[in-house]
This record gives sequence, structure tokens and C-alpha cells, in this order.
Amino acid sequence: MSAPRFLLTRLLARTVVGSILLFLAFPIAVVFVVSFSSANYLTFPPPAFGLKWYVAYFGNADWLGPTWLSIFVAASVVLLSTTLGTLAAIGIPRLPGPLRVVASGLILSPLIVPVILVAIGIYYTFSRYGLIGTPIAIVLAHTCLAVPFVMTSVSASLAGIDSRLEQAALSLGATPVSTFWQVTVPLIRPGVLVGALFAFITSFDEVVVSLFLSGSGAITLPRRMWDDLQFQIDPTIAAVSTLMVVLTALLLASAHLLRKRTERLRTM
Repeated sequence: MSAPRFLLTRLLARTVVGSILLFLAFPIAVVFVVSFSSANYLTFPPPAFGLKWYVAYFGNADWLGPTWLSIFVAASVVLLSTTLGTLAAIGIPRLPGPLRVVASGLILSPLIVPVILVAIGIYYTFSRYGLIGTPIAIVLAHTCLAVPFVMTSVSASLAGIDSRLEQAALSLGATPVSTFWQVTVPLIRPGVLVGALFAFITSFDEVVVSLFLSGSGAITLPRRMWDDLQFQIDPTIAAVSTLMVVLTALLLASAHLLRKRTERLRTM
């Protein structure tokens, strides 16, 4: 391929990719700009700029209550899903072939089955035990959604570990428990942390299951945003959305850096 043709092809590819990224980012940019609007309603472009709606958010208990509940739920989900997902990633490869396939399919099913079906199934199950409208119901449901992310991340880290390291530790007199904590855990720690970050994002941003389970006693931040869209639309929701986007972006960037570290450790 000649140099001019190569440069033209490269320029065209960059233009197409840039246009796609701009198309995807434009709604987020609009929400970001509107969050600094001084108007009393959603309008673009804003007549003036200010921090009015951020002050309204941080000074309103109707918004802060669901925010703290979402943080509590997400933190609880991180603890549960990280523990269960890590144990699953370590234990499932040691199962017999057919049982391994079944166990993996069941754990990963929330990634395959439409979330609305998962929400309906969880709702009918939890309603029998009177858990609807309680934080524990949301924690358990979000844990089911987050475990596959942890298991996938930890499994990727385990795939890069030389099994002879564990065998060497065992041959030198270490117990299986001490081998796990002193050899396996340090090697898979980046993968565990990446899975924990994705578990937090999955829980904190989840709305469909929360609509079914929150009732009137456990309203999370996404559920509160949904209610605001239904009954009272003001730029406060744009400010909340911007904060959530920024938080999610920071967590995803952290996950990306941890993945890079995992790749470096695997190369070493």
C-alpha cells in the first residue's frame, strides 16, 4: 500500500472512530453542562451557569438518604461478591468436567439472562419471605449480579499463575491455607481488586432490580432518580447524574490501571 493511500485510510479510520466517540459522549456532555445551569428547569443551552443544583443536592435529605443507602448497599455487595466470586474462581476449576460447566453456567447466568427476568424471579422469591422494601433484599440481589464480574476477573488472574509456585510452597512444608494466603492471594490481588471495583459499580448504578425490591423503605439513588424523572424533573437530577458519571469513570480508570498491573505481573 502506498504512503498517501495508507495515510488516507488512517485518517478515515480516525475520523470514523472519533465521530462514533463524539456521538456516544454527546448526551453525557449535555447532562454535564445542564448540571451547572441556573434555570429552574432542564434547558440547553443554559441561560447562565452556577452551582445551584449541586448545593440543592447536598442540602436535601431526600437525595442524601438514598445516596448513603446506595453506598452502604454497594459496600456490602463488594464484601459478599468478592468473597464468593474469588472462592468460585478458585474452586470451580477443581470440579469434574460436567459439574464445572454447570456451576460456571449458573454463576454467569446473570450476565446472559435479561435483567428484567432476573428481577422478576428475585422479586417473587423474596416476596415469600417478606424481604421486599428492605436493604438486605437489595444487597442479596445485587450480589447475584456482581459475583460473575468478580469470578471472571479473578479467573483471568488465576490463568496467568504458574501452578508450580503453589506446588513448591506445599513441598516446602506450607499448609494449603498458608499457601493460599501467602502465595495465591498476593498474585491474584489485582484481579480481586478489579472485580471488587466492578461489583461496586454494578450495585451503585443498578436500577431495574432496585425498582422491584426497594418498595418504600429502601430507596436507592438510582431509584430516587427514576422517581424524580417520573414526577418532578429539575436540574438536580443532572447534577446527580454528573457525579455518578465522574465516580464511575474514576472507578473504571482504577480498574484499568489494576488490569495493566496484572498484565505486568503476568509477564514477569
